[in-house]
Parts: sequence; structure tokens; C-alpha cells
Amino acid sequence: MTREEIYAAARRQSAVDLGCAAEDFLREDNVVVLSRPDPGARRYLTLPFSCQLVTYGGNIVASVSPELREPVEAYLAGSPVRYCAFETPKLLELDEALRPFGQRVCFMAEYFLPEPDAPAPPDCPYELRLLYPGYFAPLYTAEWANALCEKRRELDMLAVGAYDEGGRLVGLAGCSADCEDMWQIGVDVLPGHRGRGLGPALTGRLTAEIFRRGKIPFYCAAWSNIRSVRTALRCGYRPAWLEVTARDSAFTESVLRGE
Repeated sequence: MTREEIYAAARRQSAVDLGCAAEDFLREDNVVVLSRPDPGARRYLTLPFSCQLVTYGGNIVASVSPELREPVEAYLAGSPVRYCAFETPKLLELDEALRPFGQRVCFMAEYFLPEPDAPAPPDCPYELRLLYPGYFAPLYTAEWANALCEKRRELDMLAVGAYDEGGRLVGLAGCSADCEDMWQIGVDVLPGHRGRGLGPALTGRLTAEIFRRGKIPFYCAAWSNIRSVRTALRCGYRPAWLEVTARDSAFTESVLRGE
């Protein structure tokens, strides 16, 4: 699979998620569309969006509720340098515009896609084992909450575990079938075993296994999670698109409380 094919597939999926055309992400001007549910959208998304901003590095596509179309269009029009719409202090302006509608800026995430010709990740001094869903039941714990998702167990397709000399699981990368053509990777490494190349080794092996199954792997990290971003970069992933998500005020406040 070529780089162009991988990125085209990602744009097609983003178009399904947002309710726009895949070509909209390649336009020069910003695009605002009305959000709508779609059975082909990524499973973990809450649709319809109130306000979702996405960029692949050029323009911005916004998927919004009807009442937010006008304020979001005004916000984008007031961001002549487009990437500023995805960072503070400009985002504070968007948050203020959303408050009267009971919405707040909630999530900011960076998504990564693999480069097909990237060098293999470094080896690690641990045994790596390929795991299937039949082995996942005892692994739905806080230790492995990034690699496996207890709330959506049926989507967890495959995992790679790292085992120490005593046979103890010390690292785990898992992937979920969040949409038809793309599987998302998450990875966890136990404290005391970090900094030894486990994250890149696990992610790199799982990436290869996903490609073998005809799917496209993708990786998400919060912008501030430097360790996670480094893991993505070390195994050949590169920044592909950014998302900013608004949610209702009550939900956003519950996130702030850690609920």
C-alpha cells in the first residue's frame, strides 16, 4: 500500500465522520458542513457533532450543528493563519463563542499514519507474542486501558504483548476496528520497563500485522503526550491530521473532574 493510498483512505474516513466530501480536505478554502450520524463513522465518535474541526495541514473542515454554523464560520473567517485556529489563545475565542450554546472546547488530538517505507523499529530485549481476542478477557484492567477498550470489547481485534524472562506481561499494544478500513493502535508499558524500546517495538510489530490483514493502522496522541508521540515517530508514523472537538458543558466539566 502506498503513502498516497493510505492518506486517501484516511481522508475518505474523515469525510464519512464529518459528513463532507473527501476532496474537501484538499481545497484552498475552509469548509463548514452540517453534522449527521453515519453508520460508517468511527465507532467511538459521538454523532452528530456540535462542533468538530479537522485539518490535514491545508484548509479546515468543520462539522457542526445547525445553530453553531454561523459562529463557527465567523471563527474560521477570523483565523487568517489557519493553524492558529487549532491553538491557544485563538481557541479561547472559539470556547467563548460556544458557551452561549451550552458547548465547550473539550478534546484536542493529533493523528498519525504510517509511512510504508519507514525503517523497522529497533529490537527490544523481550519476547513478543501475537495475541487474539480469546486471550483478552483478563487484560481489561487499568494497566492496559490504552491497548484494549473494555467498553468496546467487540472491536478489539489483535494485540502484541511483550513478556519478561519470568513470563510476565510488561507491555501491550492492541488495535480496535474503529471503522471498516482503519484500525486504531493503543499501547501501554508498565512502569519500570519504559525507555527500553518496548513501545516502538510493540507498535511496529502490530502495524505490520494490521497491514497483513488488509487494514490501515492509525495512531492517536494528545499533543502534550510527548512519550506517546515519540513512540509513533520511532516506528515510522508521521503526523497526518488534527482534530478539535467541542462537547456539551456538562460533559466537559465531568472530564475536568476526572469522571
